[in-house]
Amino acid sequence: MVFWVFGYGSLVWNPGFEYDEKVIGFIKDYRRVFDLACIDHRGTPEDPARTCTLEHIEGAVCWGAAYCVRGSPEKERAAMQYLERRECEYDQKTLVDFFKETDTLRPALSGVIVFTSTPDKVSNKYYLGPAPLEEMAWQIATAVGPCGNNRDYLFLLEKAMFDIGHEDDLVIELANEVRKVLGTMAKEKKLVGSPLKPLKSQTQKKQLRWIYSCRLCNPNMNHSRLYYSWREGFELFLFGKLPGIFSLEPNWPCHDNFISYLFLLLLLFTLVITITI
Repeated sequence: MVFWVFGYGSLVWNPGFEYDEKVIGFIKDYRRVFDLACIDHRGTPEDPARTCTLEHIEGAVCWGAAYCVRGSPEKERAAMQYLERRECEYDQKTLVDFFKETDTLRPALSGVIVFTSTPDKVSNKYYLGPAPLEEMAWQIATAVGPCGNNRDYLFLLEKAMFDIGHEDDLVIELANEVRKVLGTMAKEKKLVGSPLKPLKSQTQKKQLRWIYSCRLCNPNMNHSRLYYSWREGFELFLFGKLPGIFSLEPNWPCHDNFISYLFLLLLLFTLVITITI
């Protein structure tokens, strides 16, 4: 006993069952689309993921991998039961011809099983139908389920098709659109989040200073200068905390000569007292 199954989605890179042979090839008159909902693996009933199904189109081809299971009936039954549980969103099993790259006219295998879905939203509750590329990208970028997020499914499929040497234009286009969405989401998150603190290496010591406004001597003064000396720092420490007269205002340096004169008089008075004693 033997059966073959064709994988065109996650089965390409992660079959998950015991098989005896794997062959890269394609099937005819089908193309890969992201029109099927996944609510128990990479999505939820509230936010379903978009996963692959097949759309029947004359002349189209869909590349993937065919897996052979041969041996005892128990082995085949175990593999099929696993596949039916895993592919539970697909409501049909279709038999197709499978072609290899070396011979595109004669099928290498016939009667290959492929899981497909009925393209009808009424009879098939998992069928989402087509949607604009941007809409699908937002859905794939945000959907998350018990087995991971939807975007990883897409990116892994993109890589798997690259690895077998047959990239899918729709997969590439959709993956690039999802990356754009993720970039937009990252920018929006930065805007609403906490502001980034500058690195210490980016901050000069001269910028780390306290400044104050002298409202007693000249309430309308608008001239300013920076504080670099210990004397001016001491002036700020001494007078900057007087409520109603001097107020601390970061990043707005200003100074009045009255403060300097007062400080010099204080130093002179201290010097005279010291000498007298």
